[in-house]
Amino acid sequence: MPVVENIGLDHAELLRFITAGSVDDGKSTLIGRLLHDSKSIFEDQLSAIEKTSNKRGMEKVDLSLLTDGLQAEREQGITIDVAYRYFTTPKRKFIIADTPGHEQYTRNMVTGASTANLAIILIDARKGVLTQSRRHAYLASLVGIPHLVVAVNKMDLVDYSQDVFNQIRDEFSAFLGELGLHSVEYIPMSALAGDMVVGRGDNLDWHTGKPLLDYLESIDIEHDINTRDFRFPVQWVSRPQTEEMHDFRGYMGRIESGSIRVGDAITVLPSGLTSRIKEILFFNDRYDTAFAPQSITFTIEDHLDISRGDMLVNGGEPPRITKEFDAMLCWLSDQAYDSRRKYIVKHATRLVKGLIARIDYRVDVNTMNHEDINSLSMNDIARVGIKVQQPLVVDTYTQNRGTGCFILIDEVTNNTVAAGMICNS
Repeated sequence: MPVVENIGLDHAELLRFITAGSVDDGKSTLIGRLLHDSKSIFEDQLSAIEKTSNKRGMEKVDLSLLTDGLQAEREQGITIDVAYRYFTTPKRKFIIADTPGHEQYTRNMVTGASTANLAIILIDARKGVLTQSRRHAYLASLVGIPHLVVAVNKMDLVDYSQDVFNQIRDEFSAFLGELGLHSVEYIPMSALAGDMVVGRGDNLDWHTGKPLLDYLESIDIEHDINTRDFRFPVQWVSRPQTEEMHDFRGYMGRIESGSIRVGDAITVLPSGLTSRIKEILFFNDRYDTAFAPQSITFTIEDHLDISRGDMLVNGGEPPRITKEFDAMLCWLSDQAYDSRRKYIVKHATRLVKGLIARIDYRVDVNTMNHEDINSLSMNDIARVGIKVQQPLVVDTYTQNRGTGCFILIDEVTNNTVAAGMICNS
């Protein structure tokens, strides 16, 4: 069995991004334009939306139909759920989440943004920066999206005015500075006409930046993952019941951050036991190194009591082992929070019973004001204190998205009712 240097999986090849904006800002049209102009749709798909567009009496193909998949969306002309699409170019692979613009679908945007490298916030050039624009930027910063594109859309309806674009850019830049967002690109465009989406078009020569697709293909996301702190939540302990492998004990899961080499020392938390990496396995091959976000199997040099939910760590800043932590919580359920109900906290691969010990405040996602409340309803975002029965191995969300997040599950219905991001106490 050969040993090679590392597994040939390049995280930088895949870019996950979301689109967000107010109703009718053109999110679905923009994605449709990306798919259409990059030749990432099949002929039968194009034929179907051409027929639908003709039935509606439209002169041009309605590219938004490529993403607005729910019947209710098509009837109302709005995006209700999160629509995911995949496409690829010679330079990169993409997963797109088209998220809702309505305030009542905040939970959907948080869901779509939780794994994104980049967010595209659309602003209608005619309307300028709206309350919803600020809300979506706040949510993007809340879930830790590293990169932001502010797409000033519908420039064709303001005669491609550079002054209009500059005014929107300056106003929004001041707001984003307050949120601590610094990796921001501003792009004027017309998704309907195709200017500055895939090609440059003929109407925005005054803008010297890249078209949107060029920017998405070239942005560096290699450092979006925490490469310093090794975190490996154990998902499964592999004990094959075969004569050839009766002594084999492997630990399977996904590396959430950092990297590891054969021979490196590791600590098992929360027990504190230590050992060294003996083998790194991927199917039938052995490797010298492995790194986030690879799914892998490890063996170690010692026989230790390790089970699902434990975490292997190495180097960097140590995580916190705790039964109490503060978090920003997004309530996802249409059933309001009830302090009498029992909840399960799912953190990485570990499940423990827990409760919301206190609610400090709710964030008004439109004004960013803090409001005193004693309950939580669907789409509410609040700072809370969480207590759990058994210790969890946690990082803050800003340090490590993989080990700084959790969900709350209703113990009776088994429904996911909330998603949380651990913050400093």
